[in-house]
Amino acid sequence: MQTKDAIRGSMDISTMVYKGYLGDLEDNELLTRPGEGCNHLAWQVGHLIASEVNLLESICPGKGAVLPDGFAEAHSNETAASDDPSKFLSKTQYLELMDQVRAATLKALEEIPEQELDTPAPENFRGFCPTVGHMFLLIGTHPMMHAGQCVPVRRKLGKPVLF
Repeated sequence: MQTKDAIRGSMDISTMVYKGYLGDLEDNELLTRPGEGCNHLAWQVGHLIASEVNLLESICPGKGAVLPDGFAEAHSNETAASDDPSKFLSKTQYLELMDQVRAATLKALEEIPEQELDTPAPENFRGFCPTVGHMFLLIGTHPMMHAGQCVPVRRKLGKPVLF
């Protein structure tokens, strides 16, 4: 297995788990918060999408997917407290956008020369992602960082246990 294969594999597993947790949720259920002070799932999915574009752009400028106007702002820290359904997308829209964003990331990974994965990451990420390869791993595993927040929502809604 080569480096890019391992990165793609981690992306695939992370995406499978995260989408699995969202799979049987209805649009209105995405507005459920896992606990007091936590972000609801609609905001989290939007955060993951916007973050992936931002992270990819930091290492491969011009390669990130283009988000709808205002999308990143609608899923920023300033909007995390909003429970207004009109401010968020449907699950189908989020998943389609997530797929478009991931396709752009995978294309950038495919195109980047292998040796560039060892180049230093942007300075503000180097404390925990020292190289461009680490940045691709962060992009790939970021959904898993949020997957645990889906579980209490699923329990609260009486959904079956997964994985």
